Amino acid sequence: MQIIADNIQITDPRIAQALDEMDPLPIQDLARQCEQAGADIIDINPGPLTRDGEMKMTFLVEAVQEVCHLPLSLDTSNPSAMAAGLRVCREKPIVNGFSLGPAKIEKILPLASRFDCDIIGFLLDPTGRVPGNADERLSLAVQLLEALHEKGVEPERLIIDPVLVPLMWEDGPRQAMELLTVIRMLPELLGCPVKTVVGLSNLTSGRGPKEKRRVMESVYLPMVASAGLDWALMDVSHHHTVSVARACNVITRQRTFSWEEVP
Repeated sequence: MQIIADNIQITDPRIAQALDEMDPLPIQDLARQCEQAGADIIDINPGPLTRDGEMKMTFLVEAVQEVCHLPLSLDTSNPSAMAAGLRVCREKPIVNGFSLGPAKIEKILPLASRFDCDIIGFLLDPTGRVPGNADERLSLAVQLLEALHEKGVEPERLIIDPVLVPLMWEDGPRQAMELLTVIRMLPELLGCPVKTVVGLSNLTSGRGPKEKRRVMESVYLPMVASAGLDWALMDVSHHHTVSVARACNVITRQRTFSWEEVP
């Protein structure tokens, strides 16, 4: 299981201001921190980029790559901005991502083939609704794979995000448990190896004490790791949670155990 840092996002006032001012330094400082904290990949999420999208996404990617050699995951709903960012990536990036909405299938999905990269597919219905149970999620996974075939995108490029919902939702705990079932069942259902990613921070979205949110994320992470999760999208400033992820790998890789591998 690899770690994708979700720290570079437009909801951070430092990033929003840096992007407005085209100032690379705050972005680069955060990128360095993510790499030092143990990230394997850095996600760049500037939002929809409704103005000067291509220029701003290019700026962000180049700013990060000046100080960091990790692969990038690019997260925007703006197709032209996404393409501009992918064009300047030095390492093979991840497109984050698409769902079954017609615009996403027509504009975002083809970028995976165009730029020879993997793409995250969200288990959301065409209206953006979160499915209510495991059966609905599995049905959407089949539809995602069909969309790839229709657009000529190789199935091995797909990374499925089963969409973790907040525990604060009325059925949040039940959905968190059903998501584990979905991850386990995907390879058999689709008849091929399946890569998966979960946005761990979604689990504790909403109001709640920070330390208790981190506890719940640290508890849930080994559960999704044991289900076969490939990537965890998470806040890498939570150092204990990063250590938990690394410790999970010591067991799930099934190699000869060594205490030196435990963070």
